[in-house]
Amino acid sequence: MKILVIIPAHNESKNIVDLLKKFDKVTLSIDIVVIDDASQDNTSTIAQNMGAKIIRLPFNLGIGGTMQTGYLYAYYNDYDITVQVDGDGQHNPGDIETLVNPIINNEADMVIGSRFIEFKGFQSSYIRQLGIKYFENLIYLITGNRYTDPTSGFRACNRKVFANFVKYYPCDYPEPESLVTISRKKLKVIEVPTVMNERKEGQSSIRSFKILYYMFKVTLAILIDIFKKR
Repeated sequence: MKILVIIPAHNESKNIVDLLKKFDKVTLSIDIVVIDDASQDNTSTIAQNMGAKIIRLPFNLGIGGTMQTGYLYAYYNDYDITVQVDGDGQHNPGDIETLVNPIINNEADMVIGSRFIEFKGFQSSYIRQLGIKYFENLIYLITGNRYTDPTSGFRACNRKVFANFVKYYPCDYPEPESLVTISRKKLKVIEVPTVMNERKEGQSSIRSFKILYYMFKVTLAILIDIFKKR
């Protein structure tokens, strides 16, 4: 199977080197594309010099538009599996095989790496954990499926899943909403335990009062999704 690792990155020049070095230990045959979301630093140059494919967006689209660009690239280049690995270094490339094996073995359509199964590594702040638990329960009420880490961006998808994302992918904070969309299409989503790292450089886009805005906006988007045709 052709596997594409999609790395969304915005001003990640201080993190991208260490992240890409970790792929040297990945034994699977993979391709890597860095989607540079109009960075103002030299993220693209560094990644390209380290051998990654680069797509540089002319305007800042946010995580949703960045990831959809990656899914479009995967779709039109006939990849079978995509894996999202964030450019901030929080995800461990060594866990990619754990993510893709259930898809290769036809046990799942989407696999999410969850930090809340074995509770190892960085667990995020208390307030963000409350937000994650909120979305866990909201998604359970809507879909009947419980996911311990619904905001995790460390996820692998087969072609059936990312073909849906080519048509529509949420713009902002897409992980919970896209999870509801795929669950409602009766595609199988499972979680596997992974270890997350704390971001070394830069700041998360979701912090302080933005957490409340994030929760409100995503909740509204999920509720609207309920009334969409499948």
